[in-house]
Amino acid sequence: MNRDSEADDFSLVDYNYSLPGSAPGTLNIPDDAEPTELVLISYDAKESVRKELETPEDCLPYLKEGRVCWLDVRGLGTEVTLRKVGGIFDLHPLVLEDVVNVPQRPKLEFYEDHLLMIVHMVRPAKKGHGFSPEQVGFVMRHHVLLTLQEESLWDCFEPVRDRLQRNLGVLRQRGAGYLAYTLLDTIVDGYFPVLEDYGEYIEVLEDEVVARPTRKTLEKIHDLRRELLMLRRYVWPQRTVVNSLIRDGGDFLTQENRIYLQDVYDHIIQILDILETYREVSSSLMDVYLSSVSNRMNDVMKLLTIISTIFIPLTFIAGIYGMNFDPSASPFNMPELNWYWGYPVCLGTMGAIAIALFIFFWQQGWFENFSAPPSESDG
Repeated sequence: MNRDSEADDFSLVDYNYSLPGSAPGTLNIPDDAEPTELVLISYDAKESVRKELETPEDCLPYLKEGRVCWLDVRGLGTEVTLRKVGGIFDLHPLVLEDVVNVPQRPKLEFYEDHLLMIVHMVRPAKKGHGFSPEQVGFVMRHHVLLTLQEESLWDCFEPVRDRLQRNLGVLRQRGAGYLAYTLLDTIVDGYFPVLEDYGEYIEVLEDEVVARPTRKTLEKIHDLRRELLMLRRYVWPQRTVVNSLIRDGGDFLTQENRIYLQDVYDHIIQILDILETYREVSSSLMDVYLSSVSNRMNDVMKLLTIISTIFIPLTFIAGIYGMNFDPSASPFNMPELNWYWGYPVCLGTMGAIAIALFIFFWQQGWFENFSAPPSESDG
């Protein structure tokens, strides 16, 4: 279920929905979904325990008052395991349905004693620009946090796990709400490296559009605009999600956690501002491309015009002396045809005219675009 958006291979997302008429809570799990793995982290101010669970029931001994329980569900391919998790934590059937339907639009929903938050995290491409998105579901209770991820091979939560294990900062002194804020902040901050890669790529593409635009350049601009649009579709709804969580978090979040979430909201606004700037630049690149192609065509036409202009007087001379007049019939019928040096003089005159025109056009600066040495950006 990896949805890569590389520059050379970008496709729109295929949405996974239940069949029409399905009962509420039906889990429509794709065939390529990864098997479900469970990783539990239980901690308090004194200690932190990390354990890979064989079954969901193995987490029951760690569900104690005064401890925060973080159950990380990786992979959404094992329906039996997911339903057991839903039964242990008394999750609403629609929670599991929303989590399994990938990709789900980022949203925030409140239930009787828990809430569901769906967001998307991204990771930069291994080389160049691009990103791989992954949906993450958060289920929050008072001292329990569930995260449900599409994949098990990668996420951006490892620094948070390390902080819990080494007791860095105040993470282990706070509750599940502060843990949810920390994970959400990590997800949002993960967008900045992706945007940095796109910024560098846009600079390179700008130089290419101005210096040497080709048909491939047009395809790159088109792919860039689609990728930025897709990235905006992941970020824009998360702004509403975080804002709703700040205002309507209820008993799940303390006032202090809401202050921290406001910082996350500010980061999302900053990401959207950068995205909008990149989208405007990518749109202007199309105009620059058309202008560059037009300028190149004008240069070609100018060169052809110069060549034609040089040959016009030469063609005129050649046309005159190509007429069949007999010099012996009249002294006015091209007497120079009988000159001993007539042919060399004619060629010399034509050559002198061509050289004189060439020098004249050069002094006028009409050859600048053709005679200038290539810049460093041209390679």
